[in-house]
Amino acid sequence: MARADLLVKLVKAGSTGDSGLFRRVAESIIAEEKSKQHHVLAGQLEDILSNQDFSTSRNSRNTNTLLNQKFENFLFRIHPEKNLNDLILEDGNRLKMDEVIQEQFRADILRSYNLEPRNRILLSGAPGNGKTSLAEALAQSLMIPFYVIRYDGIIGSYLGETATRLKQMFDFVRTQECVLFFDEFDAIGKERGDQHETGEIKRVVSSLLMQIDRLPSYVVVVAATNHPELLDRAVWRRFQVKLELNKPTKPMILQWLSNFESQVKYSLQHPLSTIASKLVGLSFSEVEEFVLDIQRKYILALPEVNIKKIVDECLTYHTHQYDPNGG
Repeated sequence: MARADLLVKLVKAGSTGDSGLFRRVAESIIAEEKSKQHHVLAGQLEDILSNQDFSTSRNSRNTNTLLNQKFENFLFRIHPEKNLNDLILEDGNRLKMDEVIQEQFRADILRSYNLEPRNRILLSGAPGNGKTSLAEALAQSLMIPFYVIRYDGIIGSYLGETATRLKQMFDFVRTQECVLFFDEFDAIGKERGDQHETGEIKRVVSSLLMQIDRLPSYVVVVAATNHPELLDRAVWRRFQVKLELNKPTKPMILQWLSNFESQVKYSLQHPLSTIASKLVGLSFSEVEEFVLDIQRKYILALPEVNIKKIVDECLTYHTHQYDPNGG
């Protein structure tokens, strides 16, 4: 049977007439049934879904029109494809994300006890360790739109202009059930006590905090920063969930390599623990580029492939390239 959270979403979509949400949930259920080898059921569901016309969904049409006409300079809308189960997370971070997802799906129960689900998440850590991917995977798990803030469209050159644009953007987002992602959040949430910052930046931070406080709990705000020390202390207090995403440990790299072997259906011809040991110290994005480099070389070398030689070459290049003492 489908997961309980998908059934809750399905009933919610049907009761509110949200056909866009209904299709997304139905497609998720079909994918889950296929993964369980329930191909007959999945086929029946696909047949039903293919005979329905969802192109005139009132909610999705209005949302896209509003976004295109007025807010395309403030927001990027990205259709989330990252899956939370595909990410390799520390156990504590995965537990917190599962809790947030559960709270959002069961918000009505919490509200019956005068509680709201947590909806403000702060991600910190060095670049390349999955902050953006985690935010996207959260939107995919919740089956809601994923909006990324465009700082170039919001930050104006004239006094008061940035705060006005922030208000306009938040007024729109407040009408959506979505994940709102601030990358490099320190660019706009700087410490107001910094003597080098102008009065305009301090007013922007104050406006930003006020707007975040006013957001309903069905708008999930995810902020990412590479420099948490630059954030205003009041910004820290606004976020109910704070996660630090570190560089992968050897066991996490080992899991990544194992997943890669399972996906490509060939062996790397080295003990995975040996490869993982040599990659310790790289970020997730650097490990990903390492395996993608292997895959490119493998494909271009077909049909006669010396995979052991390819892995040795990639190890030499990538461990030297990212070694600060490597020259």
